[in-house]
Amino acid sequence: MTTVEESIDVAVPVSTAYNQWTQFESFPQFMSGVESITQTSETNNHWVTKIGGVERVFDTEITEQHPDERVAWKSTDGTTHAGVVTFHRLGDEETRVTVQLDWDPETFIEKVGSVVGADDRQVKSDLKAFKEFIESQGAATGSWRGNVDAPPTVPDAPVTSTSPLAAAPEADPAMDDPESGGPRAGL
Repeated sequence: MTTVEESIDVAVPVSTAYNQWTQFESFPQFMSGVESITQTSETNNHWVTKIGGVERVFDTEITEQHPDERVAWKSTDGTTHAGVVTFHRLGDEETRVTVQLDWDPETFIEKVGSVVGADDRQVKSDLKAFKEFIESQGAATGSWRGNVDAPPTVPDAPVTSTSPLAAAPEADPAMDDPESGGPRAGL
């Protein structure tokens, strides 16, 4: 599994950056290699990509989405692909956009590209193009501000104690970490 994580600061309010990111069909305007995305429902998209001469066709499902905070997705067929983009308010007119992608390179060329950092450079380039796109527009081309809650996690083992404290889940430190897209104090 290859993981790529990149961030960029954009000079627009967090809601503008988030709203534009929910317009999946606009991705080809700022993501090289994305030929098309067709939104098939509020939470499903059909992707066609062509990177390094290799065409991939796959479907994705939004697994979590919270306005002005995060959008997470995973492939449901075809290429093994998952990701999350988080939005961090830096000021009234500035937002940090962080993208993390996880995917399985399949061909020899994809595996070599992963090893030499081509994936990182591509995501960085696409984020720079997103910055130029959204800053030049000044406003999002549309928005979808619906909430999609993450699927519930299944505990590893059943709780056998009758103590009410035994059933309490462990605290998730990522939920208090602004860099992970968790709740932020003061917002």
